[in-house]
Amino acid sequence: MSNSPGEWYASLPSVCKVWGSACVLITFGTQFGLPLPVNLYLDYKLIWERFQIWRLIGNFCFIGGFGFPFVFRTLMIARYGVHLEQKTFENRTPDFVWMLMINMMILLPLKFIVPSVSQPFYSSSLIFAMLYLWSRENPTQNTSIMGMIRMPAFYLPWGMMALTVLMGGDPVPDFLGVLSGHVYYFFSVLYPRQSGVHLIKTPQWVEAAVASIFGNPIIRAASNVTQPNEARRFVGRGRRLAD
Repeated sequence: MSNSPGEWYASLPSVCKVWGSACVLITFGTQFGLPLPVNLYLDYKLIWERFQIWRLIGNFCFIGGFGFPFVFRTLMIARYGVHLEQKTFENRTPDFVWMLMINMMILLPLKFIVPSVSQPFYSSSLIFAMLYLWSRENPTQNTSIMGMIRMPAFYLPWGMMALTVLMGGDPVPDFLGVLSGHVYYFFSVLYPRQSGVHLIKTPQWVEAAVASIFGNPIIRAASNVTQPNEARRFVGRGRRLAD
């Protein structure tokens, strides 16, 4: 167990460390007057006409200004995102990155599919997608909101969404994340369970990119070596939404 903040930070898995750090630094920069949000929000006109392609990723890195929503979203990355990367996707960083990318690809086109629910920043949605997947992976685990309201992890995304409403926030980004997470969960777990057909497989170019950025973090266990395709899928232990 980490004995200091520095040791805790050093122990964080690569992807959540980079993403969480970017979110915190951008919020700090914004508080000090840097015009970061205006250069990160999702604007397809600026992407097409001025080739500001960083907005496709940057909009996932601004949680908002200092306040309870910022604290809660940051803690959600530190807890649920880290747990997914360290446990569910243990030694499978490319698969974790591909999961995030799929959720991003689900959220980004909403501007054209359902314009009324499109958002300038999808950071909260992506965080809730991870929370949803964590809840499906650990449905019976006892958890709580602010240490007061206890519930099984399966219902935690909905409880956190209710908390957003109680704090005066907009629950739409959170709901979009739950929806995005369920689409991923359906095609990675539920559909293969029924049909035997696995549609979600991490492309080799993602593995190569992750290896070049994070230094080849893939370490296959002996059982995974004999069944490489099975090791590359989100397992899922949850129940169906109707259950």
